[in-house]
Order: sequence, then structure tokens, then C-alpha cells
Amino acid sequence: MNNLVKSYPVTASISIATIILFFLSSLRHWLYHSHALDLGFFDQGLYLISTDQKPIISLSGFHILADHAAVILYPLALLYWIYPDVHWLFAVQAISLTIGGLPLYHLAITAGLDRQKATTIVLTYLLYPVIINKVLFDFHPEVIAVPGFFLAVLAARQNRNILFSFAVILILSCKSVLSLTVISMGLWLIFLERRKIAGAIAIFAGLTWFLISTKLIIPIFLGGDMGGMTAAIAGRYSYLGNSFIGIVINIFTKPDLIFGNIFSPNTIEYLALLILPILWGISPKNLSPLLCAIPTLVINILSTYPLQRSLTQHYSLPILPFLFLAVISSVAANHSWLKTRKMILVWAIIIFFLSGKIEYFWTGYFSTLDTRQATTVAVEKIQDDGAVLTTGEIAPHLTHRPIVKLIFTSTETIDLKQFKYILLERRHPGWNSSLATLDKIKSRAEESGLFNIKYQQDDVYLFAKK
Repeated sequence: MNNLVKSYPVTASISIATIILFFLSSLRHWLYHSHALDLGFFDQGLYLISTDQKPIISLSGFHILADHAAVILYPLALLYWIYPDVHWLFAVQAISLTIGGLPLYHLAITAGLDRQKATTIVLTYLLYPVIINKVLFDFHPEVIAVPGFFLAVLAARQNRNILFSFAVILILSCKSVLSLTVISMGLWLIFLERRKIAGAIAIFAGLTWFLISTKLIIPIFLGGDMGGMTAAIAGRYSYLGNSFIGIVINIFTKPDLIFGNIFSPNTIEYLALLILPILWGISPKNLSPLLCAIPTLVINILSTYPLQRSLTQHYSLPILPFLFLAVISSVAANHSWLKTRKMILVWAIIIFFLSGKIEYFWTGYFSTLDTRQATTVAVEKIQDDGAVLTTGEIAPHLTHRPIVKLIFTSTETIDLKQFKYILLERRHPGWNSSLATLDKIKSRAEESGLFNIKYQQDDVYLFAKK
């Protein structure tokens, strides 16, 4: 009971943060600013799994496991079996991102920090900008790996190998590429933490899952062997090779291919933004945990997709646990350059508001209030699971069906016969679409003779097949 009382500030902070993150992600969805890519992708997949249908995602045309071999989605689908609702994903994401504060707190205590310092580190973790930014960028299963990494290190340091193995399995189930981080963590545990059993488990599990997922699962469900890579991922690293193995070989044998990216201004800016929120507690003498983050850093830096180096996305999440392990190490060694709780929290709050994208609500999210009611009425009029064509922001409200496809500027000539419903919102065309594109789809639906207008209000049009 005494321990519960002493850790109450941590559990209370985590609980409050969870509620806030869940509310913000739900509000964004309510305002029609979540997107089919990627929220609708996973929502449709979990719905199809829960209803015993083959989870072929109509947005991509592939099985849900062809994306990143995220087998964690199958147990997650049990939530949809209880009741199919996208808010499960918001809850899972909010809990996953905040619950990592509990093992983080115990890691700090284990390192010799007093309870006040340990609590302060947890608060700075909850204020780290990537946390809030991830909530405002739909859902990705790798959020579950964040507390998994904290738990794995804590279990390794406590010599609890069964718990460590569970944490590793949890991490690997979230995304195939995380196997590289698990392998790196295993090397760190063996050579720097002197945890040989845990390190060996991590290396064996990481290597095994990497081979199984990239050479077996992904190629099978993708319908062809691209070295275990989806087309989208392959395109981001095509200059390095056309398979995982080829890319790894070229990184070591053709360093000239990567130097331009590693020493570019974009990379320096990316690293600076990663470190800035916890700069107060980073010391060059205590950076060994960041060795575990090297695979993710390399993957993000070498990608031709610039959003992989943005703190508004999910790509940097696997780095987060090891940044805070480095902070704990620095604070425990008295190497941090901010010492007082007040100054540390002031720093964290300032960076939170500078780098966190909470301002998206008043700079953009509320812009759709003028059509929200009409759009909701139109969505509610689609009461069966007929195929739907709509925009990316409306689609996540209609993904509980086998077929939903998106209107992009490149899909103006899409065959309308395959759809039972076409839902357009002209005032806010959405991402990668335009008013001209929507109007062309609208004209084609009217002229085809296949559809009737089922609902029209505030520039919202719902067409239903006759």
C-alpha cells in the first residue's frame, strides 16, 4: 500500500494523459480529420477479421499482413468482436503511449533515482512532442511496441527472462522491421549491460522473426517476393537495392550511396528535433542506450520519404524508449545540465507547445464544422455494407465493409459501376483531392443513369445506386 501511495503521482499523470489523448484523437475523428490512410486501413482490417472475413484491405488491394506482418492485429480484432468501433484503436493507442511511463518510472528507481526525479522523467516523457503528434496522426500498431521496449529493458535488468521474452514477442508482433531494433537491443544487452541470456533471446528472436516475416509472411500475402518489402517501402530505398538483403549489403559496401543523406541538413535538423525535448538530460557520457535506436535512425535517415524524419509521424516511436533510458543514465550519474524539477518541467512544457501539434485543432481541424452535421447524416444513411467511394477523411467512418475506395486527383476516371454509394463533400475536398475532381465524379454519377441522389445538404452529396 505504501508503494501505491508513493507512485500515485505517476499513475494519476498517466491516467490523465490517457484520457486527454483518447479525447483528442476521438475529437479529431469526430471533426472528419482522421484519414483512411492509415486509420481506415486498420479499422477495415480488424472489422473483417472480427466478422470472419478475409482481411483484404480494399484501400491497398492486399491482405493486412502484407503490410508489415503485424500479427498483433489478430488479437486486437477481439475488441471488434466484442463491439466493432474505431474508438477501440484510439483507446489502444492512448493507453500504449502513456502506459510506458510505468516501466519507465521503475527503470528510473532501479537506476538509483529518488521518486521525485523518477516522476519528473515520466512527466517529461508524457510531454514529449511525438506522443501528442502520434495521437493526431491516426493509428499504427507499433505504438504497442513502445511500452514493450521499456518493459523488456526493465525485465532484463531484473533478470526476469520469461517477462523479457513476452515483451520481445509483443514488440515483434507489431511490425516486422522492429526485429532490427530488437537485434540491436540484444547486442547492447550482451556487451554493455552484461545481460547475456536476455541479449541472446533478443538476438535469436529478432533474427528468426526478421527471416520469417520478410521471406515468408509478407511475400506470401503480398503475392510475390520483393525481398519482403511492399511496393511503397521498396520505393523509398530503391536507390540502395531491391531487397532487404541487397540494401544491407549496399549500405556496407557502397558507403557513398548513404553519406549524402547522413550528413545532410535535413538529417541534422531531424536529430536536433529528436533530442531537443530531453536535451536537458542528455550527456555524451551516457548515450549507450541509443545504440539500440540505430536501426530506426538509419531507416528514417536513408529514406527518400521526408515524413520519416518528421516528428508529426509515427516513424520515430522506436527511438523514444532509448532516448529516455539515456536520460535516466545521465541523471543517475549527475550529468544532466538541468537539475531542478521546476526547470526541467518548464523546459518540457515549452518544447511541447513549440513542437507538439495541438494547434492543429484551431488552425485546421475545426474548419469542417460547417459541414460536419450534413456529412454525419449522409454517413448514417449508409446502413448496409455496400461498396462506397468517398474521400480519405470520410472513409474511416465507413470502413466496416469489404469495399471502400478513395477519391484522389488520379482517380477521376474510376469505374463507378463497382460502387453502391458515392459520398462527396465539396467544401472540403480533403487530402490529395480537389474540388475539380469531386465535381467530375459528381457529374459522372449524375450522367451515368446508375445512381439517384439519396441525400443533399450543405454541399454534401450522397448518391445511391438505383
